[in-house]
Amino acid sequence: MSDLNFSLLPWQEEVFKDKTRFKVIAAGRRCGKSRMAAVTLLIEALKCPAGSAVLYVAPTNGQARQIIWQVLMELGREVIQNAHINNQDITTINGATIYVRGADRPDTLRGVSLTYAVLDEVADIKPEAWEQVIRASLSDKKGRAMFIGTPKGRNWFYDLYKLGQSEDDSDWKSWHFTTKDNPLIDPTEIESAKKTLSTFAFKQEYMASFTNAGSNVFKEEWIKYGEEPQHGSYYLAIDLAGFEEVAKQAANSKKRLDQTAIAVVKVTDDGKWFVKEIVFGRWDIRETAATILMKMRDYRPLAVGIERGALKNAVLPYLSDLMRKNNVYSHIVDLTHGNRKKADRIIWSLQGRFEHGRIVLNSEEDWDEFKDQLLLFPAIGVHDDLPDALSYIDQLAVTSYFVETEEDEWEPVDIISGV
Repeated sequence: MSDLNFSLLPWQEEVFKDKTRFKVIAAGRRCGKSRMAAVTLLIEALKCPAGSAVLYVAPTNGQARQIIWQVLMELGREVIQNAHINNQDITTINGATIYVRGADRPDTLRGVSLTYAVLDEVADIKPEAWEQVIRASLSDKKGRAMFIGTPKGRNWFYDLYKLGQSEDDSDWKSWHFTTKDNPLIDPTEIESAKKTLSTFAFKQEYMASFTNAGSNVFKEEWIKYGEEPQHGSYYLAIDLAGFEEVAKQAANSKKRLDQTAIAVVKVTDDGKWFVKEIVFGRWDIRETAATILMKMRDYRPLAVGIERGALKNAVLPYLSDLMRKNNVYSHIVDLTHGNRKKADRIIWSLQGRFEHGRIVLNSEEDWDEFKDQLLLFPAIGVHDDLPDALSYIDQLAVTSYFVETEEDEWEPVDIISGV
């Protein structure tokens, strides 16, 4: 085992050699977080006696498999004895087990005594997974843990990071690294991202900043108007409101209800959005289904996105019936929160595009309500149904600013001996 070598970047080597019990790493995208997690898991498993266990946790079970499984299999091919992808368990040659799990199913994490745990994308993991399950699993063996991820505002990941910076508890230490700390990333790619992403998104995703979105997220000078481009594909994104509330409106006239909003957007080949219209209203189920069908008939979109959940389940039977009767069909896509709060989702999807002129509003439409919601966002008591509907277009017509980079030319480091 002393001949087992893993190559590490300088920042990874610094963290790995540190002996602090609980390590917190805030790092930018493409910084090398997954490799760091995989190397740590394999080495900690190999240092354990037979029957011991180490744990990798991502926000969901699917993410856990997607992020770390293949990396573990490639790096650990010489030391892995058995691997069961269905159970997501790996047994190393010394008889230790690596469990790969999602924090969305916390009960599957209970009852296991752990010597080490890696929590990845911590900002998206609910703190209860650590507080109520994982921390107790480390107690009997005085196990250690690593928390690693890209910030998403100031949540419990930020609290852990500050604890590690404070030096109040010698068991905790934290580090901060940016995408620039990975020498394998071409600096021109980072500069390119800076030009296309919003300031907030670049600071968070590349510079690993814990900055909150704050106010003045959108500026009026960013809003552009224009004519419809000749080429492109239409998409519909729908943010549904509670139908049962419509019937109660007369009895509670002082309450301002959410509105259902339907964003109609033409996406060009270069990824720019032309917002044809955003229709909105406080409709019942049948009115909502009829309005969606009318827009499907008018624009023949490539896809219609509706947020997954009870409201979609309520309206879909009515919409499906109207589609059959009118012989109008479109591909219906489930929209999800993507493990983001609504405010973060709107900012991530829209801020950079507006800032860099990649969203153009139809000059023939009235945008007063949309502008009011956008420019006041995020403000308590102000509705954001229209920007929310528009933000969902990002899931239907994805344009990625991230570039995959080949991981080669690593400097070898002997992890076991530390030289």
